[in-house]
Amino acid sequence: MTSRETLALAAVAAPALVAALVALAPRRLVAGVALAGAVPAGGLALALAGIALGRPGSPLAGDWVAVDAAAGLLAGVIGLVGAASVLVSPVYLAGMRASLVSVPRRERTYYAVLYAFWAILLAVPLAGNLGAAWLLVEATTAASALLVGFSGKRRALEAGWKYLILTSLGLGVALLGIVLLAAGVPGGGLGALSWHALGTYASGSEAALVAYLLLLAGLAAKIGLAPVHNWLPDAHSEAPPPVSALLSAALLPAVLVVAWRSQQALAPAIGDQTAQTVLVAFGLASLAVSVPFLWRPLAWKRLLAYSSLEHMGVIALGIGFGTELALAGVAIHVAAHAIAKALGFYASTPLLGHEPRAARRAVAGIGRTQPALGAAMGISIGALAGLPPSPIFVSEVLIVAGGFQAGRPWAAAAATVLLALGFLGLAHALLETTAGKARRRDTAEAPGLRGVVALTAVSVVLLLALAGAGLWLPQTELVEALLRGIP
Repeated sequence: MTSRETLALAAVAAPALVAALVALAPRRLVAGVALAGAVPAGGLALALAGIALGRPGSPLAGDWVAVDAAAGLLAGVIGLVGAASVLVSPVYLAGMRASLVSVPRRERTYYAVLYAFWAILLAVPLAGNLGAAWLLVEATTAASALLVGFSGKRRALEAGWKYLILTSLGLGVALLGIVLLAAGVPGGGLGALSWHALGTYASGSEAALVAYLLLLAGLAAKIGLAPVHNWLPDAHSEAPPPVSALLSAALLPAVLVVAWRSQQALAPAIGDQTAQTVLVAFGLASLAVSVPFLWRPLAWKRLLAYSSLEHMGVIALGIGFGTELALAGVAIHVAAHAIAKALGFYASTPLLGHEPRAARRAVAGIGRTQPALGAAMGISIGALAGLPPSPIFVSEVLIVAGGFQAGRPWAAAAATVLLALGFLGLAHALLETTAGKARRRDTAEAPGLRGVVALTAVSVVLLLALAGAGLWLPQTELVEALLRGIP
């Protein structure tokens, strides 16, 4: 076993171990164990990301474990957002009035399931086998569905069931595609589903295309790409804010990496252009569906949810264009979206303490009554809108330029128009949220605001660093490794 394999297993095992410790610890120690475990668990994931991104030209590509540039990027994102979600959870739990479980077991259940979800998420981009990746993605559904409905409210339970049923149905379709692929790869069995073996599919290009379409359509339901995104707005709106951050910033792009690897692996069997066109179509559809909702006055978390639909579409477009410029944009976009979106969801805890109606209605003038909270929300939504100097502006420019570079001018032009429309919708939401007419004058400090202010400062530094990185990234070995995929 190589050192990178050992570190990959340790990164996954760390949150799993904390989940077990939380389940077994005395009740008075549960919160302390959970909070103490966040830093080492997140640190191991970031260490793995540093090694994978520092040496992108020499990926580990085994039958069961893969540590390449894409895995390193997602490991870093999941590690960072996972640790932050654990650390902001005490404020959310302190404000809970009801939940699915009784008060004596509330903390234990929440932290144990949250850590289990985190561990499975870390394993998804590290899977070296399509079958194993599918099993892990399915496992995230079970853990996250419980967390979506954790408050026990009617809307939350409905959202949890909707998420569970629709994503499981989608993954069932994906499983059918996987079965067809396993049957067509020489040798058969689970070994035939490793990323490097899928390219040897021998049942013909038409059969390979059918299997690929089934696989991508099923995974799209989990990623939340249009038109199979119906669960996403409700689940993101009703889940606890720390869980919403993990769903949007970590789960969606992690599953998208599985789709990306499937496209790269099956390109020899169905052709690069055909494989990429499917992702471009999903990307444009997601952008088109998200725009009308971004123009409407929506509750804060629901607005962030529809923003996730838009941004997954942007990432799918970049992967579909598949050029150096586009993939540099994808790398920047995945990291920047995770930081800005997580900050937005974390800000919803003090927002609901300050303005309880924000759970169901659009808010306005938060910058007038709670300047620090308004600043956090403004930075989040401004970055997601692509307002310069947001790194998302840089990444979107790179992805659109990559579309022209790939010889897809119509798709790139359509994406430009849709991104401009989405920007206008989010820019209006930014102005209304921060500087609009306030509905109340309560200036008492909202619960959890100090922690959000600290996270805002860290987020600003990281976002500015990513914006600078976008200027030199296209010509680096990292982008070449993303273009090459797993050998």
